[in-house]
Order: sequence, then structure tokens, then C-alpha cells
Amino acid sequence: MATWKLIKLKFERCPAHFGELGIGMESTTERVHSDTLFSAWMSSYARLYPNEIDALLNGFCDESPPAMRISSTFIYRETDKGTIYYLPRPLRFPVNYPQGNDLEFFKTYKKLNYLPLKVLQRWYQGVGFTLADREELIAKTNGAKGGNLDTEGTFDYKQAFKIEKVPKIAVDRNTRATNLYHTAFLYFEWNQNGNSIQSLSGLYFLLHFPQDDVELATRLEDALELLGEEGLGGERSSGAGRFKVEWEDIPSDWQSVVKYPDTSTSHYLISLFWEDDVSQLQQLITDKSSYEIQERGGWIIQSNIRRQMVRMFTEGSVFPVEPHGKLVNVTPSELRTNNGGYKTHPIYRSGISLSLKIKAENS
Repeated sequence: MATWKLIKLKFERCPAHFGELGIGMESTTERVHSDTLFSAWMSSYARLYPNEIDALLNGFCDESPPAMRISSTFIYRETDKGTIYYLPRPLRFPVNYPQGNDLEFFKTYKKLNYLPLKVLQRWYQGVGFTLADREELIAKTNGAKGGNLDTEGTFDYKQAFKIEKVPKIAVDRNTRATNLYHTAFLYFEWNQNGNSIQSLSGLYFLLHFPQDDVELATRLEDALELLGEEGLGGERSSGAGRFKVEWEDIPSDWQSVVKYPDTSTSHYLISLFWEDDVSQLQQLITDKSSYEIQERGGWIIQSNIRRQMVRMFTEGSVFPVEPHGKLVNVTPSELRTNNGGYKTHPIYRSGISLSLKIKAENS
């Protein structure tokens, strides 16, 4: 029986640094993509269970359904009205979205890169876009406040975190010359009551097991806790990226979202996705698709060697059929032998997708 989990990563007062391809140390994003989370998680799993990691990865590489699927991480925010879970806005308009050049509210609408779960469910699995939504977005464009979208936290995404630049000094090993630079650190909302620290915001992701596997779930939870102690992202030597894990069954407000009926006509990515099968891509990429592609790269842990570059479909992409994806071998040429083997072990990046069913305009 398939099961869903929702995992919160609570950073409390600990800063984080999440780099992206093409940006320097002076910038950081506020979340981590599914491929980065998967790689870091599997590295921790390999340290805890060195005799089990090969079997787990082989299960992802063969043609059978993978042992699990994970989403990318997204922001959650605790408020006095409950928890707001943000998700990327699908790249297709919701049902009943006004046709034509209705620019009175589009300036505000296009800035909504992330939607609260309740808004996404209403727009893409419920009644769709309403006249009241249009009027509120027009009012917001003109500087007014109030309305259902405002109450549900639609415009409060950036209140969950702040980014600060910290000055650092680099010292040349040969000349001892110094160089001043800045590193951006991400801080999530938190408060303190006595000696107790409460995370008011952080990251979460969804985990889907096609078949309930208690033993695997226990091992994965242990590996994730180890990752939390070591840190996720960059600047771990400075103490960045450490978190506490809250592992729970899918909350009630998510149940209808993940179990939306099969009669839906579109599938919406909440992870990165990679596929090289031409027949599969032909089914996915049609006039009913809307997608963006992002280059993914990065360094191999504890080395100065870069992984091979790969291009993936991003979160928010919408397809007419369910995308599945697979692991992609990104082992660089420096780590390959002449006979086709590997000097150490193959390096993988996860393009295994996780998607939700939605209704979208013209789908």
C-alpha cells in the first residue's frame, strides 16, 4: 500500500547556505532542490548502512518502480492560524483564469512564484480562479490589503526567512595576501521562550513510498537525522545547514491534495525531473505542456571535481501525463576507467519525479 510522509527540517537559529549553479558565495537560495537533497541523503545513508546502499541505488536504476520518490524542499511557516505550506505556482493558468490581456492584476499575479497549499488546492483542484481573486489582486496592485488571498498568506512568502551577508577573509597559502569577500546566509523565522527555541518557519518536503516499507523508512529517517547533524548545503565548516527532523504522516489538509481523483487532466511537478527516453518525452511534451528547464551541476563532495552537467525539468512544470524520471549517471571523465568502469564508484543525480494531479486552463 502506498504511503505519504511529510518531513519538516527545522533549522531554528542555525544559518544555511544553499548555492545554485552560476551564483557566487554572495547569493543563496531559500530552499534545496530534490536532486541535491537526494544526493546528500544517500551519502548519509551510505555512511550508516554501507552494506545496504548499493542495493538501494540499484533499485532506483532498474526499470521497476523506485523504492521512494521525494519532492524538492519548500517553505513552511507557522502562524496563529496554523501552518502555511508553500508550493511553486504551476506554469499553467488555473481554471477560470480570465482570458485576453487582463493586465489590471497580472503584475501582482506573476510575482506569486509560490502559493499557499489552500490557494493552490482551490485554484487547481477546486473551483478555480474567481472574480473575487481578480478583484483582490487588482486591489493589491494598487496597495490595498485584506481579502481571502491575504488571509491565507499568499503575499507573505518572504516573511518566513531573511538573507544576510557576512564578511569573510581569504588568505592566500603562498603569498599570505588577504582578500575580503562576503557570504550570504539564510535565516528562518524562530523565537525563544526561556531556553526553548521554536522554529516558526523552515523547509519541508514530501516523501512517497509506492509500497509501505517500515524497515527502509526507519533507515531513511536515521540517515536524515545524521544529515541534520552534519548540515545541508554549503558552509558546513562554519556550522551552517544543521537542522532537526520532524517526520510525520501526511497531515489531514494534504490528504485530498495528494489523493486527487484520477479524472484530473494534468500532472504538476513538485520535484526536478529528468528523462532521456524519446517515446516518453513525446508523450510529455505537447501543446498541453508548460515547463522550464534548468541546468544542474555542482562539485563532488570532498573533491575539486565537478559532476557532469545535466538539464532537468523544474518544479511547477505541467504535463498531460504523469512523469516518472530516473537517476542520471553524472560521473565525470576523471573518475572513469578506459574499460568503462569507475575508479571509485558511479556518481548519480536524481531525476526521479514526484508530481500532483491538477486541473489547469486549456489542459
